[in-house]
Amino acid sequence: MSNGSGNHVFAVIMAGGIGRNLWPESRKKIPKQFLDLFDEGTMIAKTVQRIKGSVNEENILVVTGENGSQLLSSSSCGIRPENIIVEPVSRNTAPCIALATAHIKKRDPDAITVVLPSDHLVLDDGAFIKMVDAAIAIARETKGLVTIGVTADRPETVYGYIQAEEELPLSHSLTEGYDFKLFKVKAFAEKPDYTTAIHFLESRDFYWNSGVFIWHIDAISLAFERSMPDLYKDLLNIYHHLGTPDEKKVIEDVYSWIHPVSIDYGVMEKAAEVFVLTGEFGWTDLGCWDEVMKVAGSRVVMDAAEPERSLVQIDCENLYIRKPAGKLVCTIGLSDVIIVDTADALLVCNKGCSHRVEEVADLLRREGLQEYL
Repeated sequence: MSNGSGNHVFAVIMAGGIGRNLWPESRKKIPKQFLDLFDEGTMIAKTVQRIKGSVNEENILVVTGENGSQLLSSSSCGIRPENIIVEPVSRNTAPCIALATAHIKKRDPDAITVVLPSDHLVLDDGAFIKMVDAAIAIARETKGLVTIGVTADRPETVYGYIQAEEELPLSHSLTEGYDFKLFKVKAFAEKPDYTTAIHFLESRDFYWNSGVFIWHIDAISLAFERSMPDLYKDLLNIYHHLGTPDEKKVIEDVYSWIHPVSIDYGVMEKAAEVFVLTGEFGWTDLGCWDEVMKVAGSRVVMDAAEPERSLVQIDCENLYIRKPAGKLVCTIGLSDVIIVDTADALLVCNKGCSHRVEEVADLLRREGLQEYL
């Protein structure tokens, strides 16, 4: 356990998404956070294990859907049953965080909360935990909303961005050899086109948005009250009914009328005291197969017990192939191609195009082919 944590620190792991851009591996029954993409364990299991470096195990909560709850219960992630918070339906990150805030406030009215996605890759756990511990201290001291930004090293169009302005002093004890910097946040930016991404990179004041947030429970409650008053009322309603016979019905009722909205758009863009702690910790948002390929490189993913003769390549280069056991795959004259083969679906796309897989998901839904989703 890191020195920066304590009994008043909670983690909220958001695990309600489906990950449509990782279709056909990611499905409603097994969303991407429950996939093992690199033979190192599922993404959510690695997220849980990582945050244990800053947060006591009994204070790690996961917000997910009913199916995710069942997958968690049958997994070896180590999440306690009472720490699985079920959303009746996914409504993006703002309602998800509001629901978790109600639960945490019920347990500890002086809590610091670390909110993080369940499906991101972190290569340097030590640097990540050091950043989280520093952000916890900053959130406790400033009573503001803190987010973690990642130093951009290329013009990336699949990430959101955070624009920093005034640099603030940062105690040496919070960094200890790491090149972290603290800024006031000027603006949040959605995923840009390539020309805008180049501008962001050249300006040197834009950072990738990691989707990790840290704040005191009172700070986020006040931010909800000011920026999303209707959702704040729903939060209070849920808070007052937690632990009562009406808890499930009240949550279902609330989720039947609230609109999907992200925490960035609903709260962070409108809040006054927002800070970004920046640095590098080997972060990647595995939002599409191109991102997976960047990490894994050109390779073939198949059952380890399979013989190499289950794959035949002639005059091919820079391919990423995932295939089921027992199937022979032959490729001829291909380069810069992603192939993902499952029992009932096959994806073939050029490298650089996998962000459009969500268009496939939309088309399948419109054509009444939901069984493939």
